[in-house]
Amino acid sequence: MTPDYQRILAAVRQAAQPIMARRVGEMLGVDVTVRSKLEPLRGRLVRLTDRGRLRRLPDGRFTTRL
Repeated sequence: MTPDYQRILAAVRQAAQPIMARRVGEMLGVDVTVRSKLEPLRGRLVRLTDRGRLRRLPDGRFTTRL
């Protein structure tokens, strides 16, 4: 797994509860006020979900697999 994905997983694990993509971006130092910076991060979160590393809740928040 690439270092970017490892950093994303670490940020989600660090959160004490399910977390929105915007908050993950803030934790990683991404400029979340610019949509073109946030959307690639959201795409990576979805890819991690598709690969079974994360779980996406119906409200759009992400959490680690149980």
